[in-house]
Amino acid sequence: MAQDVKTDDLFATGLESSLSRESMVLNLGPQHPATHGVLRVRLTLDGETVLHAEPVIGYLHTGFEKTAETHTYQQANTLTDRMDYLSPLTNNLAYVLAVEKLMDIEVPKRAQYIRVLFSELSRLGSHLVWLGTHVMDLGAMSLLFYCLRERELILDLIEQTAGVRMNPSYFRVGGLAYDLPEGFHENCQRFLDGFPRWMQSYKNLVQGNPLIEDRLKGVGRLSKEDALALSATGPILRASGVPMDLRKSAPYCFYDEFDFDVPVRTGGDSYDRFWVRMEEMEQSVRIMNQALAKIEPVGAYTTTDRKVSLPPREEIYGNMEALIHQFKLVSGGFRVPKGEVYQGVEGPKGEMGFYIVSDGGARPYRWRARTPSFYNLQTMPAMTRGGLVADVIVAIGTIDIVLGDVDK
Repeated sequence: MAQDVKTDDLFATGLESSLSRESMVLNLGPQHPATHGVLRVRLTLDGETVLHAEPVIGYLHTGFEKTAETHTYQQANTLTDRMDYLSPLTNNLAYVLAVEKLMDIEVPKRAQYIRVLFSELSRLGSHLVWLGTHVMDLGAMSLLFYCLRERELILDLIEQTAGVRMNPSYFRVGGLAYDLPEGFHENCQRFLDGFPRWMQSYKNLVQGNPLIEDRLKGVGRLSKEDALALSATGPILRASGVPMDLRKSAPYCFYDEFDFDVPVRTGGDSYDRFWVRMEEMEQSVRIMNQALAKIEPVGAYTTTDRKVSLPPREEIYGNMEALIHQFKLVSGGFRVPKGEVYQGVEGPKGEMGFYIVSDGGARPYRWRARTPSFYNLQTMPAMTRGGLVADVIVAIGTIDIVLGDVDK
């Protein structure tokens, strides 16, 4: 039922002209499937026209940041997986790089290349879930099944290496939890060789499709100035014409040795954000092919500093010093020198970073995450103002949020 809306209820500037009209407030979510999790959007409407869309968050109640401060540095790594649970290894990477920077740890180059490979696998898996669910929001079902089919193959590769399909905590401070298993190179190369054909089938379904073009073109525009002012990162920022990618601008894990392009578009609408992510998937495959070629079949996968990294199992059985290191690491963790650090990486949704303050103990004194979904979500009001209610669903899909990332 429509109601008169007071100025205090609009939660936005520039809407004074709407006060003379009859408006109503409508809640979208937090149980609506198209909000991609427990997101509530408080819509102020003039009929079907959106005057303001206010994201209301906090329904997930995670508390990751304060929980991490009660855990050792290595234990806190498991919490990073559960933020963006569609790309857990990206979160792992940002966190372990931050701790390694504080401790001045040198990680073997082979381990760095493996980190690149799995980070891009995670990016590809995350984009596949985005593509399938976003197109389903628009009214098409088939593509979701195809995308999940390929994502299963990615999860198979992660499971073969880390032992679990999701939330593997495979990246550890100092390197990796385990070496690559026998047969991994062949299985991974088979996946990479097959993906271009699958990618082409995705394109055949969406290119020129009126359902995609009519729902996305010109919808949810975000200007370059607004994207920068609202701290947007990742595909959202690049679709608005800003060629910002931490893999290029602030390289980590030897990304500067890899040959790849950063997809950029200038329209800033939902259609451009759609195709930036599609092109990123192809670039990820390009990076992974290079990484797989750089990884030697045998070599170090973690630091040799036994005060940081667990000794190999065979050493524990025959070496008392190794057994002591193992006991101390498992029971009390390692100590990190006093200091503070920030480290960001280019995740599939944008900049994923960690700010850590150490007081010299085995647990972080302060542990804060800069999650991309949390910051990117604040672009929604700018994207949806003046559009229709149906365009709000499109905006949520092209922002590509995950609520564990938002309610950190």
